Amino acid sequence: MSLFGALNTAVSGLSSQSAALADISDNVANSQTTGFKRVDTAFIDYLSTSSSARNDSGTVVAQPEYINTVQGTISQTDNPLSMAITGQGFFSVSVASGGTAANPTFSPITQYTRAGDFQLNASGYLVNSAGQYLNGWQANSSGALNTNVMTPIQVAQATVKPVPTSQITLAANLPASTAATAPPVSTSVSVYDAQGAAHHVTLSFTSAGANAWSLAVSDDAGNSIGTASVTFDADGTLASVTQGGTTQSTAGQMGSISLATVYPAAGGGTQSVNLQLGALGGTAGLTQFTANSLTVRGVTQDGVPPGSFTGLATNTTGNVVASFDNGQSLVIAHVPIVTFAAPDALQRQNGASFTATAASGSANINAAGSDGAGGIVTSAVEASNVDISKEFTDLIVAQRAYSANAKIITTTDEMLTTTLDMKR
Repeated sequence: MSLFGALNTAVSGLSSQSAALADISDNVANSQTTGFKRVDTAFIDYLSTSSSARNDSGTVVAQPEYINTVQGTISQTDNPLSMAITGQGFFSVSVASGGTAANPTFSPITQYTRAGDFQLNASGYLVNSAGQYLNGWQANSSGALNTNVMTPIQVAQATVKPVPTSQITLAANLPASTAATAPPVSTSVSVYDAQGAAHHVTLSFTSAGANAWSLAVSDDAGNSIGTASVTFDADGTLASVTQGGTTQSTAGQMGSISLATVYPAAGGGTQSVNLQLGALGGTAGLTQFTANSLTVRGVTQDGVPPGSFTGLATNTTGNVVASFDNGQSLVIAHVPIVTFAAPDALQRQNGASFTATAASGSANINAAGSDGAGGIVTSAVEASNVDISKEFTDLIVAQRAYSANAKIITTTDEMLTTTLDMKR
């Protein structure tokens, strides 16, 4: 009985070492696969009989040991859409199950991966090299995120709507003069209407005596769209702004006037624009210090023309940001990080991805860097966590163990042959 037991045990040893060799082969083959997580081999002993008086040989079984929590090396790339996770967590991805390239349908089973080599495909989806679609929280037109559901991120490469100008801010210095005959000085700024068309607004200042100026604002057609009186204190700071009989003179108050444009507003009527001249008593806006002419330190407005899509990028907070040729940037989605209580218990899938199991626990979805979720490194990818030197060491051990088990089988066979020959 012991000979047959030894034979069975050695056969189980061959099978287990074969399984270990298969795991080593899988690891070595995927040593350059982005986001791949290696599989080690654990050996489990199963007894038949074992007591103080007798021990029969049992069997050994190879069991895979998944190493999903060990991070691979993170390296920088030239791809602005690639991302790597530092710390724990996975990207949520969907797999196309049908439809067309432009309008795919997706499997209802969400997968999770560390392979963050994402790029835009022809349909505007963020897809990694395994063909998996990156999921995220979508943003509305105002940038607010819907954190209740995650869907594949698709970029609509369209024109962004114009933003009509609602405020002009002027920072300038008027020449200090007491002569009412001082020549007028002026500057201009471009503003945008609701359709995105550009208009020039001219701001003209005429001396009205000691420390006083008259302001006249006109549009590019020469129409007057606002007038005001401006005075300064002896120290050159803005003292008061008067428009239509209303005077602003409280220190710290923002000195501003309303401009009655003729540009049509999106909701009907005409576009309202506010001209800010700076805080009264301050020096950040309009001032009157010694100078030979008007010195404009800055004149800005908050409108933008329509813009066409120029590119996409990600940042370390997980935001996916679209850029447009009018200088605007718009957050279109956010990439959260998904963590599990037991990530090594996830079920492996194709493309270095995983699905949740009862043993792994349910998915916990959080913003990057919060509640145990790892951080995001942009323009980077995570390499396989396979250590080639370790795999070669394990390979030698498995080879020798396999040969040793094979030797036991041949020796047992010889002993059984001797036993059978005894009856002759």
